[in-house]
Amino acid sequence: MLSLNDVTVSFGNWTLLDKISFNISETDKIGLTGKNGAGKTTIMKLICGLQSPTSGRIDLPAHYTVGYLPQIMEHHRGRTVLDETMTAFDALLDARRELDGISRELEQRTDYESDAYSALISRYNELDDYLRLSQSEPAEAQARRTLKGLGFKDDELGRLTDTFSQGWNMRIELAKILLRKPDILLLDEPTNHLDIESIEWLEDYLKGLKGGIMLVSHDRKFLDNVTNRTVEVMLGHVYDYKVPYSRYVELRAERLAQQTAAYQNQQKMIEKTEDFINRFRYKPTKSNQVQSRIKALEKLERLEIDETDNATLRVKFPPAPRSGDVAFKAVNLTAGYPQKVVFKNADIEIRRGEKVALIGRNGEGKTTFMRILTGELDPIDGEAKAGHNVTIGYYAQNQEDVLDKKETVFSTLDRVATGDIRSRLRDLLAQFLFRGEDIDKPVSVLSGGERARLAMATLMLKSYNLLALDEPTNHMDIKSKDILKQALKAYDGTLVVVSHDRDFLDGLVDKFYEFEDGRVREHLETIAQFLQKRKLESIAEMDRGAAKPAAAAAPAQPAVKQERQMSYEEMRQKSKEEKRIKNRIAALEKDIEKLEAQMKDLEHKMTLTTEKDEILELTRSYLECKRELDFKEEEWGKLID
Repeated sequence: MLSLNDVTVSFGNWTLLDKISFNISETDKIGLTGKNGAGKTTIMKLICGLQSPTSGRIDLPAHYTVGYLPQIMEHHRGRTVLDETMTAFDALLDARRELDGISRELEQRTDYESDAYSALISRYNELDDYLRLSQSEPAEAQARRTLKGLGFKDDELGRLTDTFSQGWNMRIELAKILLRKPDILLLDEPTNHLDIESIEWLEDYLKGLKGGIMLVSHDRKFLDNVTNRTVEVMLGHVYDYKVPYSRYVELRAERLAQQTAAYQNQQKMIEKTEDFINRFRYKPTKSNQVQSRIKALEKLERLEIDETDNATLRVKFPPAPRSGDVAFKAVNLTAGYPQKVVFKNADIEIRRGEKVALIGRNGEGKTTFMRILTGELDPIDGEAKAGHNVTIGYYAQNQEDVLDKKETVFSTLDRVATGDIRSRLRDLLAQFLFRGEDIDKPVSVLSGGERARLAMATLMLKSYNLLALDEPTNHMDIKSKDILKQALKAYDGTLVVVSHDRDFLDGLVDKFYEFEDGRVREHLETIAQFLQKRKLESIAEMDRGAAKPAAAAAPAQPAVKQERQMSYEEMRQKSKEEKRIKNRIAALEKDIEKLEAQMKDLEHKMTLTTEKDEILELTRSYLECKRELDFKEEEWGKLID
C-alpha cells in the first residue's frame, strides 16, 4: 500500500498542499478531482518521485512500480509506432534472452554438483516464474491489440512516430505504460487526445486492470465508469470519498449541508448561552448556573465549516444577430491538403439555431472542416458556403499557436476589443476567474485550463451568430464545463462543436456528423444511442481488425429476412466455434497439468541422483517438458483471452 503522510508543498509564503494524508491500495481506482491549479498534478509528481514535498513523507513499498502519464511529455523519435511501443517489453525481452542463454549453458555444462550449476538452475526458475507471471500471450500481440484499442490502424503501426501529431504520440506513451502493467498507474488527463471510441476502450481496459489507479480527468462519465473512489483537492486539503464522481458530488453536498446545519445550531446555542451569562452574571441567585454554563462553553468543541472555493465561471454569450435560414452548406465537399485528401464527397447542412457536433477519430477531418467553415482553408473540390449575414466566432484547439505568449491576460483582450466593451474588460476577465494580479500574468505562464478560459473570453468581445468550437473543454474542470454547457444551451445562435466528451455533448447537440475513413455521415440520434449501437455492431470487428459495416439505407423487407437468416447462421457457427474452443481449452489444461507433474517429478529425481549421465538426461527431459509447457500455455492464453 502506498501512503502520503502529512505531506505539505509550499512555494515561499504560499502553501499549495497543507498536511495531506491518504492511502492507495491495489484495489483502489481513484478519481483525483479539483479545480485547475488545486494541486492534482503535483500530487502525482510527488508519488512518482518527480517532485519532493516541503515536509511529510511518501511511503512506497520497495517492490512497487509506478507508471505515470503526464499532461505534457517528450516523445521519442526515429522508430515506428510498433517498435516504439515494444520498448515497453524491454525488461521482459532481456529476461527472455537471459533465460535462453542459461538454457543453452545448462545443456553444455556437466558440473552438476557445483554451486555455480545450482545457481544457474535457481536463476532459470526465477526468470521462468517472472516471465510466466508477466505474459499470457506474445508481446507483439499485446502491443498491436493495445494500439488498435487506442485508435491506431494496422497500416499505421509501421509509420515513424515523427509523422504523428503530439496527441497520437501521447497514445503511444499511454500504450507503453499500460503494457508495462505497473502496480500503481497515474494518468493525468488521459482522455484529452482520445476520440470517443478510444475513451470507451480505455474505460473497459482500466475497469479490468489489477492494481491501483489514480487518474485526473474532466470527463464525468469516464470517472463514473472507471473509479470506485474520489479524492477531492481543495484549498490545500484533501477530502476522501469511497464512491465514484457523481455519487461524490451528492455526498459532498449532503456533508456540507449537514456541517452548515450543525454549525448554525451550535451558534444559536452559544448565542443563547452567552446571553444567559451576560444577563445573570451579577445575580447571586443565578451564580451557580452562570458558572456551570461558562465551564460548558469552555469545554465545548467548536464546529467549523470546511472551506470551499466557490469561485465559478459566469458565462453568458451575447445575443446572436439574425442570419439566414441556412447558416452553412457544403455540397460534394472534398477537403484536405496537397499531400493528403482527408475526406471527400461530403454533404453537410447546418441551419440557423442548430447545435451540431463533429465526432470521429483524430485525423479524420474534423478540424479540417472547421478551417473550411471559418474560411481558413479552401476546399479541394465541391462547394462550401456560409449563409447570409453569418458571423463566425472560432475557438481553435491549438491555443498554444493562437494566443500570443508575449501578451498578458489583459492585453490579449485589449488588443482585439473595440467599442464600449473596452471599458468592461476587467469585469469580463473576472467572469472567467482572472481577478486582481491575474490579469497581468503573461500568457506563457498560464496553465492549460487558464488558456482555455482566456480564449473563451475573447469570444465575448463580439456578438457572433455561429460559434465554431474545436475541443473547448480540454483542460477545463468539470464545474467549468457544466457552466459552459449551460451557457451554450442558452445561446440563441448556431453552434458547431468538436468534442470527445460524451457528457458535454449529451443534451447539448441536435445532431452530429461522424468523420470516418474519408467519409462524413449525418446522425440524428443521441450520442448515447449511437455509441451503444456502434459497440454492438463493431466491437468484434475491431478486435479482428476488420472494417466497421458502413451505414446504409434501410433495406427492403426480403433483405431484412435474409439478414436475419444470416445472423442465425452466424450465431450457429459462432456456437460451434465456441464449443470447439472450450474443448481445446479443456484438453490443453489437462496437458499442462501432466507436464507440470512431470517437471516436478524430474526435479525430485535430479535431487536424488549423483550420476552425471543420469543428471544430464534428466535435465534434457526437464527442458523439453518446459518448452512444450510454454507452447501449450501460450496457446491456452490466446484461447481464453
